[in-house]
Amino acid sequence: MPSVFLYHVVGDLTVGKPEMVEFYETETVESAIRAIGESTECGIPVWKRKSHVGMIENSETRLQRFVGILNSLDIVAFLASTECLEDQDKAIKTPVSQVVVPNTSLVKQVDPATRLIDALEMMKQGVRRLIVPKSMGWKGMSKRFSILYNGKWLKNADTPNSSSNNNLTINTNRPSSSGTSNRNKFCCLSREDVIRFLIGCLGALAPLPLSSISSLGAINSNYSSVEASLPAIEATRKLPEDPSAIAVVEPIPNGQCKIIGEISASRLWKCDYPAAAWALANLSAGQFVMGVEDNVAGRSLLDFAVNSAVDDGNTATGTGSTRLRKFSSRSIGFNPGNSIRIGRSIYRGRCAPLTCKTTSSLAAVMAQMLSHRATHVWVIEDHSDDILVGVVGYADILAAVTKQPASLTHVNRPEGLATL
Repeated sequence: MPSVFLYHVVGDLTVGKPEMVEFYETETVESAIRAIGESTECGIPVWKRKSHVGMIENSETRLQRFVGILNSLDIVAFLASTECLEDQDKAIKTPVSQVVVPNTSLVKQVDPATRLIDALEMMKQGVRRLIVPKSMGWKGMSKRFSILYNGKWLKNADTPNSSSNNNLTINTNRPSSSGTSNRNKFCCLSREDVIRFLIGCLGALAPLPLSSISSLGAINSNYSSVEASLPAIEATRKLPEDPSAIAVVEPIPNGQCKIIGEISASRLWKCDYPAAAWALANLSAGQFVMGVEDNVAGRSLLDFAVNSAVDDGNTATGTGSTRLRKFSSRSIGFNPGNSIRIGRSIYRGRCAPLTCKTTSSLAAVMAQMLSHRATHVWVIEDHSDDILVGVVGYADILAAVTKQPASLTHVNRPEGLATL
């Protein structure tokens, strides 16, 4: 087990993290769209309101108010329903309690002194967010790593000469140095925060970072997919949980599939939600991810009326104007390239999905995810044309970095850090 996991604690990763602001289930879909645009991992935790304003909560009562995590794919799928498309004004004002999928296991509150290895185990088991108190007495695990917390050097309140002691002990009966006003303040630690921390500790994780994702068993073959010729709405019949992504594939004669794009929360993160919802309900999966050329004839395909309350100047007043838009891949967050013709349809060329090879190093995949702010990377065969074999998500990476070196039967070291 790498020592970095044993000597670091959760508090070390929360330095500089902003205070958590709760998003309540009574808020509207319109408010959720704005909040998701400012969030990490393309989703926001949703909470019930406190029964009494200003009440002091413990960990158990606080987690009882947690509902679930709402992401961009959930909202687009909701807006793509027939009822919502017929009355977008009503849909955009719907409380998020009617959209979010309840799942209380996605969030857990932990003490700042919780060992990093324990936090990783929680996230490997499905926890997406760790709620950490901003200020409280705690016990550091190591003077070397853990006595610097929240920008301050913690001192032993009981033993003045504690500098000779390897274990730092804080008097938990002593009030916090930042005052009792902070006792109800928390920050939120995501899996992306953990991966970002690990990128800075690659040397301490050797030889894992340079090992291939295949040798580490990090490739998940249980992914969701939809054929490009099927309606895009088919991808939302049963939304995947982790990662929240569906591969759009084209079958080939040998029974395998080529990936041409994806429908995912990370790809729809900052999209035009009404445009994406219309496209999801009216286009094939291939058209959705590749984008239809703007000048293709046929108003029923390209022109659609949407309410512009989400992104026009009237947002603050809660009013919007219905106007006509044209659908293109740009309108739902994709960057089209050159036009190509497939069958009778014209496509702009796809925004390629984020992919890696089976021989890609773990460090390279982690860097890909962070640089693209993605929650996953699709894995394709080494010597093939986009043949899809699996996906690597946050949980797969966390499982790989905590793998015991003795359990590695073969370590593949590609040249350099990245083999993409």
